[in-house]
Amino acid sequence: MTRPETKLPTFDPACPMSSFPIRIGGKWTAMIVLSLEDAPQRFGVLRRHLRPVSAKVLAETLAAMERDGLLCRRPVGATDDQGVEYELTPLGRSLLGVIEHVRGWARGHLPEVMSARAVSDAAGIDPRSA
Repeated sequence: MTRPETKLPTFDPACPMSSFPIRIGGKWTAMIVLSLEDAPQRFGVLRRHLRPVSAKVLAETLAAMERDGLLCRRPVGATDDQGVEYELTPLGRSLLGVIEHVRGWARGHLPEVMSARAVSDAAGIDPRSA
């Protein structure tokens, strides 16, 4: 069964959600949730859409999201060898409002966050040592 291509959300490369200071689950979780909002997607579609993420990290994130009950993985076609697709569960869909709220906050405050990071970087402060 071939699923018609759905329009996935656009992530501005100059201001990716991965730079948001608030993360739901992991760095890629919110973008995956948004990518699955309108329709289930296969791994390859998600991988092409979320270009900066490696296949390994995407697979790990999808597995963690499935474990947390945010999405379900199901076979496509009559047999398992035809691939799988990922679909949001009701729990995963409940994040959509939270993500939209965070996106709104980020649109209003991202310049301040980026400025604070620049000051911290200039001072040589390593956030991993905190």
